[in-house]
Amino acid sequence: MELNNENMKKIRHLIVFTALIILCFWKYEMVIQAVKFVISVLFPFILGGAIAFVFNVPMHFIENRLIQEKWKEKYKAVRKLARPVSLILTIIFVIGIVGGVLFGVLPQLTGTIAKLGASIQAFIPKVQEWADNWFHNNKEVMAYFNQLEFNWQKVIEVAVDWVSNGAGNIVESGVTAAMSIVSGFTTFFIAFVFACYILLQKEKLSVQAKKVLFAFVEKGKAEAVIEVCSLTYRTFSNFLTGQCVEAVILGTMFVIAMSIFKMPYAWLIGILIAFTALIPIFGAFIGCAIGAFLIFMINPIQAFWFIVLFLVLQQIEGNLIYPHVVGNSVGLPSIWVLAAVSIGGSLMGIVGMLIFIPIVSVLYALFREVVYLKLKKNNIKMKDIQQSGK
Repeated sequence: MELNNENMKKIRHLIVFTALIILCFWKYEMVIQAVKFVISVLFPFILGGAIAFVFNVPMHFIENRLIQEKWKEKYKAVRKLARPVSLILTIIFVIGIVGGVLFGVLPQLTGTIAKLGASIQAFIPKVQEWADNWFHNNKEVMAYFNQLEFNWQKVIEVAVDWVSNGAGNIVESGVTAAMSIVSGFTTFFIAFVFACYILLQKEKLSVQAKKVLFAFVEKGKAEAVIEVCSLTYRTFSNFLTGQCVEAVILGTMFVIAMSIFKMPYAWLIGILIAFTALIPIFGAFIGCAIGAFLIFMINPIQAFWFIVLFLVLQQIEGNLIYPHVVGNSVGLPSIWVLAAVSIGGSLMGIVGMLIFIPIVSVLYALFREVVYLKLKKNNIKMKDIQQSGK
């Protein structure tokens, strides 16, 4: 290799890169601490970007669908106010949904918790009676069930004793909790303001980012980066829309079905399942477990039929609704949707389930494009592939 200026520059870059890698492995604890510090500093802006991304979906619909293009062309005021009005309507829409859920679910949930003690006290004698009918010949099992008791007064006494003994710790914990709450509100306020700024100036910020990219990266690579970013945005946006639509459909199905069969807590469980269904594929099972427990405290037979109803509706949702609504929205086949959820859940838990479907969809689209380009370059047609194994 000729040692000209260009090659010497590449060698220097390679040496510096190798030294940095070695340093990262040698002082990995320091590197981890530095990364955590940087993330903590940038977290309000990262959160703001996430809020802006979520808000942009309904805001884009309001600005481009509800506010007609002919109004923007005809009236200058409409053109100027379209963006801020769309943002305000989006904020009102989100607050309305959250407030409706809180005011609709919390009163029922509070009443359910208040009645839970009485329900458990009334339920234990039934369990002992059933055990007597089923296991009356087994003395060991009957001895265990006869020992079951639930004393609500003892629960209160234990709670009071814990509070009195840990008063000092409670004060300290209260101060810490108050500081955490203030810090959390501050972080959220900064993130929300930053999100609003992004949404109001998104075209300008996009142009500025492209200028920086083209200034420091070759034109072909810069265009490829922009294409990948555009594909990623469309995929995540479509996934978010599809996931919300799927959750609303599933929650509505449960409310209607439970109301028809006169099961208790129809609205509470329907809303709960709709929210937990935002976790892909497996989320609704969390809502099912909570709903079955609540119904079990009132009527165990109805709890059994609720589980049967859940399995039926889950089969309909899992095989018909989810793969078509969410799978098609991200351009990902059903089998890869399931694979993405499984891998994401095992690596990153619930967050992994939420983000791995659009990530896998982007990788799937990019890999498919590369495959088609390779096939075209090698002059291989689909007919040749289909006939190759015959």
